[in-house]
Amino acid sequence: MKKLIPILALFISFSAFAQRGEQIEERIKAQKIAFISDKVQLTSEEAQQFWPIYNAFEAKIESIKSGDLRRIKQEMRRGNVSDDRADELLAEILNAENKMHEAKMQLVKDLKEVISSQKIMQLKAAEDQFNRVLIERLKKVRDQRARNRN
Repeated sequence: MKKLIPILALFISFSAFAQRGEQIEERIKAQKIAFISDKVQLTSEEAQQFWPIYNAFEAKIESIKSGDLRRIKQEMRRGNVSDDRADELLAEILNAENKMHEAKMQLVKDLKEVISSQKIMQLKAAEDQFNRVLIERLKKVRDQRARNRN
């Protein structure tokens, strides 16, 4: 029983950490949706058709990143791979990046049936701007935490 308590405490803390991470991801996703909606200015009819297409694209990209690329990057970080294995990993990276490129190409093709090319360009600009804003916010949070520790 004494051994079980620390294990349960560790499990609970990991679960809380995972839930917090999921909450942060959901908040970021909600902020991204609001940001894109504001910048692209979709009509209600466009939005009804746009978001299912965009969400499917985001899910596909996330699947590639969390599946193929995560595994590859973990192996790369461990280091000490042979040249042959490094060649295999590079090929896998290129394959995953190609899948993401194909998904982007399909996104544009699908979106052209729903919104104008100009709005697709606004979408790309909004995504880039959101990513810059997010990185800046994360830097500020990290810097603030570092100051609080000192």
